[in-house]
Amino acid sequence: MKLSFGSKSKVKIKKTILFVCVENAGRSQMAEGFFKKYAPEGFVPASAGTKPISQINPLAIQVMNEIGMDISKQKPKDLSEDMMRNSNKIINMGCMDNNFCPTLFIPKVIDWGIEDPKEKQIEQVREIRDEIERRIKELATDISVAEEENNR
Repeated sequence: MKLSFGSKSKVKIKKTILFVCVENAGRSQMAEGFFKKYAPEGFVPASAGTKPISQINPLAIQVMNEIGMDISKQKPKDLSEDMMRNSNKIINMGCMDNNFCPTLFIPKVIDWGIEDPKEKQIEQVREIRDEIERRIKELATDISVAEEENNR
């Protein structure tokens, strides 16, 4: 029996940008949501934590909903060796717990040092959201420029 798969097609492997923090409940979840929106073609986001909690910070969900982004279906995930190995770039959102700070466990991580929205007032969470969006847009632009240069 001969199997036919039709015409030969190029399978494009997506490149992963991994956003990490300790609890994977606020900053990294917002970054994942924004990167889904702004990611250059061929790139996907992932997020994880070194000590994830059971649910996303409700204020993070609320402030993202305010700008039309729903991250309520995302779930905090454990940072794994596979995630780190299979990511093209790893970004630490910042640390509030030095014992579980991702920069302790991950080589060659980019540290953004963004304030943790945990236990903050909604106005502060909005500012954190806006800072994350600004950095994600910058990252997406930098990736696009680098990809164009690599394709020349």
